[in-house]
Amino acid sequence: MQEYVELGETLIFFAMGVASVLAFAVFMERLFYYRRSLGKGNESFLLEVRTGLQEGKEVNWQTVVRKESIYFKFVQFALHQIKGHRKGLEESLEGQILTEKLELEKRLPILNTLGNNAPFIGLLGTVLGVIKAFYGLGTLGSSGAEVVMRSISTALLATAAGLAVAIPVVMVNNFFSRKSKVILQNMEILKKEFLSFEMNQGKS
Repeated sequence: MQEYVELGETLIFFAMGVASVLAFAVFMERLFYYRRSLGKGNESFLLEVRTGLQEGKEVNWQTVVRKESIYFKFVQFALHQIKGHRKGLEESLEGQILTEKLELEKRLPILNTLGNNAPFIGLLGTVLGVIKAFYGLGTLGSSGAEVVMRSISTALLATAAGLAVAIPVVMVNNFFSRKSKVILQNMEILKKEFLSFEMNQGKS
């Protein structure tokens, strides 16, 4: 039994190490993706586009914005749909928003899963450590106090490791989820502006 408990403890710490590496890899990938997808000058770009659409005139691209920007691609897509006089503009824009949503939220479930389950993995390590401590206490008696204390210390370390992984992962997941929500809300605003623009164009 003691051998299985020690093996379980080793696997717990190995799992925590893998989880931390995986979480860091996802964090870096998402960070580069969001930086590439947003670029600079987005606030000015959005304001310029909305102003142009509300005034019912062609949008002037005076603001410098990276062409990889998710907003730039969405505006280009909408203008292409309008200039092509394609039907179902609302459905097309909604489909584009859903497509971008899938990309924005890609791999975030990994962070969510790690953040929710890392404390429980650490708790399992703690339980195994306590089992090991009581087993040593029963086997060695009072003479094995040092061994028992080391086992309890290792058990508590497992819980600390679980929390050390979970807390930053949850913070990172919340950060990217918030970013994604803001981007999607801005795209919803642009969608409504383009629908209004098309309606006014049709009346004129």
